[in-house]
Amino acid sequence: TASGERFNPSGMTAAHRTLPFGSRVRVTNPATGASVTVRVNDRGPFVAGRCLDLTPAAFARIAALDTGVVKVTYEVLES
Repeated sequence: TASGERFNPSGMTAAHRTLPFGSRVRVTNPATGASVTVRVNDRGPFVAGRCLDLTPAAFARIAALDTGVVKVTYEVLES
């Protein structure tokens, strides 16, 4: 990852373009109400219109993995 950590697909982490590494963010799927708290440890996503990239484990907490992309809301809990 951009922070120097080894990528862990089972971790509750995310990539964000500008939030400081270590920031904690609550990500919510408004369609289901499911949420997960992640820690920013990478940069990205670099695709227009996307705000966060979640690890597979974190994404699985808010949506089925085969969904691919989900509209979410997020709240910075600690930066």
